[in-house]
Amino acid sequence: MSFSNTSTGDKPADPYKQANAEEPDLKTKIDELVEFMTRTKFGMMTTHDSSSQNLVSRAMALAATETQGIDLLFHTNTESGKTDDLSADPHVNMSFIDSSGQWASIAGNASVVTDRDYVKKHYSPALKAWLGDLGDGTHDGSENDPRIGIIRIKMSTATYSVTHKNFVARAAEVATGAVTGKPASVNALREISAQEVEQWRKVSS
Repeated sequence: MSFSNTSTGDKPADPYKQANAEEPDLKTKIDELVEFMTRTKFGMMTTHDSSSQNLVSRAMALAATETQGIDLLFHTNTESGKTDDLSADPHVNMSFIDSSGQWASIAGNASVVTDRDYVKKHYSPALKAWLGDLGDGTHDGSENDPRIGIIRIKMSTATYSVTHKNFVARAAEVATGAVTGKPASVNALREISAQEVEQWRKVSS
C-alpha cells in the first residue's frame, strides 16, 4: 500500500530529505554516529512485548560499545520484563535524541549475556541503586549478583541526523525556507546500510 498523493514531475516529493542527505565515507559515518551515541548516552529501546506484541520502549543508558562502536551494550536486571521480550523476539530499535534535535535510530538484534566474567568487565557500582540489596548475601547489587546481565545489540542498520551548524545558522535556514519554500538544510541526514555494517565488521575483526 502506498500513501503517495503527490505528482511532482522531476521534483522530489520529500525535498527535506534530499536537501539534508549526506553520504561521507563509511568511517566518517560510523565515527560521528558513535560519538553522538556515546555523548548522548541515554536512549529508548523498543521491543515487542512478549505477552501482547505491542511495541514498548524503555529508557536505557549506554554502558559500552563493541566492534569499533556499532554494537551497543546496556546493563539489565535479568528478572525484568525486557528480557522476556528479547527471548521471544530479539529484533529491537534503539533511538537517541539530544536537546538540539540531533537523533539516531539503530535497528538490530539483541541478546542477553550472563557470562560472569563479561558482566564483571562492564560492571558499575551505580547498578546497586537500581537493583537494591535483597539482604540474602547474593542478590546485593555487586558484580557477583546473578541478576545482572548485559544486553548486547548488534547493529543491522542505522539512520541518524547530526548538525555542524550552530543554532543561529539553523534558525536562519528555517526562516528562509518558511519565506521562500526552499527546504531548510540544517542537518546531515545519513544512513548506514546492512552491507556497510557487514563491511565494518570485517575491517574491525
